[in-house]
Amino acid sequence: MHRSTSLAPHALRLNPGDDLRQSLLTIAVNQSIHAGFILSAIGSLTQAAIRYADQPTPTILPGRFEILALSGLFSQHGIHLHMAIADHTGRTIGGHVCDGCLIYTTAEIVYGECQGIVFDRQFDPQTGFIELAIHHNT
Repeated sequence: MHRSTSLAPHALRLNPGDDLRQSLLTIAVNQSIHAGFILSAIGSLTQAAIRYADQPTPTILPGRFEILALSGLFSQHGIHLHMAIADHTGRTIGGHVCDGCLIYTTAEIVYGECQGIVFDRQFDPQTGFIELAIHHNT
């Protein structure tokens, strides 16, 4: 059976002091987004909170950073984002986006919404983590 889905593009600008992750989660809840994904994002941070690979907690990085790339999925059911940022010397680092990535001047984000799909988050006994579960609206 073929299930139909459609895509809807959206754009937003985050302001100084906004928390990147929390802002996207709030938008997903307020707009009842069930399957959102990042298309493009640029901007700057005055603090980054990134969890590096295989680390249990985020690293808080004070200072000013350029957002070079942001990717991931989000919905009112959960969020999973990764980001690459550069410091004032151009050194690039990246990892899992955590609460505490604070906007410095702006974040300009274009995101899409898959209508007809639900991105949920559920515990996966195979990995031991909360993972993506994809459902189709009927």
